[in-house]
Amino acid sequence: MIMAADNGCPRGYRMSEDTLARLAATVSARRSATATASYTKSLLDKGIATCAKKLAEEAAETVIAAVSESDERLRSEAADLIYHLLVLLEARNVPLEAVLSELDRRTSQSGHAEKASRPESGGAS
Repeated sequence: MIMAADNGCPRGYRMSEDTLARLAATVSARRSATATASYTKSLLDKGIATCAKKLAEEAAETVIAAVSESDERLRSEAADLIYHLLVLLEARNVPLEAVLSELDRRTSQSGHAEKASRPESGGAS
């Protein structure tokens, strides 16, 4: 993989460290929009269950793209998945920063050690 000299991303890709933060801020700002003017607001108005269902649909589409479609399609579905995760977090009033802090905490140890330290919840992960 050829890396760009400026940001460590593959050549031809642009990434800003604050892309997720900016998107999360945009999603949050849409709370004060009208549902007719904002798709995000229409999702938030429909409630947590609808936001969660949409996230699940996007996750399934991402999996399908990963195993049987083009890289372009996978990128598109992954972007949709991230957007809908941010909408669900907003619906639940969970700040992106809290998720990023959890990721920071988890990356301070090996994946096996981190997983072993989690309390049994009965759910798969």
